[in-house]
Amino acid sequence: MVRWFRFLWENIKIMKNNRRNSSRRRGAFTLLEVMVVLFIIVTIMGLGIGVFQGRLAKAKRQAAIAYVKNLETAIKSYELDMGRPPTTEQGLAALVDVPADAHNPGSWAGPYIDSTASSRDPWGMDYQYASPGRNGKTFDVWSYGPDMTDGTDDDIATWKSNN
Repeated sequence: MVRWFRFLWENIKIMKNNRRNSSRRRGAFTLLEVMVVLFIIVTIMGLGIGVFQGRLAKAKRQAAIAYVKNLETAIKSYELDMGRPPTTEQGLAALVDVPADAHNPGSWAGPYIDSTASSRDPWGMDYQYASPGRNGKTFDVWSYGPDMTDGTDDDIATWKSNN
């Protein structure tokens, strides 16, 4: 009878071990399954980043267009008060502080913009200013655009009608 209990006890132990081992095997993922899931996650993230970057580039362009128009309006206000736009040498700083070489400093009614620190475009470059401007205009304001190179098609400027 002792043999019978011993036999039974050992078989029960073996069955428990088999159940534990088989449950481990059933609950684990294979390397292939893990790799497929990681590939899917990376692919989805890549697509999301691509869409985000496209929207970010569009938002930067729209912000630059809006700020060029804002500067244009501020320069026109300066021009109404002072009788002429700031010179190229005075630059956009004349919209913040009375220029030392202003021909009529009492007419200055600024500041026309908050500060020259905000005169950086979304790509980190300073907005450009020239007076007289191109095409017979009294002044021009522009950003070099995403390529940060002057005179290219992506420039955002007062002389362009597509902004």
